[in-house]
Amino acid sequence: MTEVATRSAERTLSLLAIVCERGRVTLSAASRATGLAPSTALRLLRTLEKTGFVRREESGEFVPGGRVLQFGLRALGADTLVDLVWPAMQRIVALTGESVYLSIRSHADTASYIAALEGTRAVRHRSWVGESIPLAGTAAGAALDGVGLTRGYAVAEGEVESDATAVAVPLRSGGRTLAALSVVAPSFRCTPAAIEAWGTLLRAEAERLLTPVDAIPVDAA
Repeated sequence: MTEVATRSAERTLSLLAIVCERGRVTLSAASRATGLAPSTALRLLRTLEKTGFVRREESGEFVPGGRVLQFGLRALGADTLVDLVWPAMQRIVALTGESVYLSIRSHADTASYIAALEGTRAVRHRSWVGESIPLAGTAAGAALDGVGLTRGYAVAEGEVESDATAVAVPLRSGGRTLAALSVVAPSFRCTPAAIEAWGTLLRAEAERLLTPVDAIPVDAA
């Protein structure tokens, strides 16, 4: 690697470190913290944004992207987040009979399932670990983005699959959303009462998970 390439890599990594350490930074703050000219910092941050390592919010601030979370989870080993959330997923399936998913923000405005537990009903929703879903228009995406949560949970009907309805809640640590926990079921079973019951259950499980999820180092997410 040439000296110029090495210096560029070092600058890029220093910017990524600042974003991860602080959780969210403005361009000017990132420039000051790294000693880079604003134009240089912006160019490198845009590269990190294109590759999914940082994300720019509507406020203009830069926050860690989905790929940071993915690599952080791998570095933790043994799928720590999945291990922590799995018992909650089992309880939800036992109480609802519906399929339950754990998803994280991925690359290019998508989320990915990192854990899936099928429901016990004869007619049930089926998906798989690794499947990508769009953030826009999905309950998991709304939970990850923190939008549409007036009741503490998000609901999406027929957005990705015309015959499926999803209810999701965010899982947070250190003020940052790590993942979304969701119930997905055939729409014909999704009465308003059922949706409210699932949302209440998901919200309760998310609150129960606050302490163990907070044990995950925020810098790894």
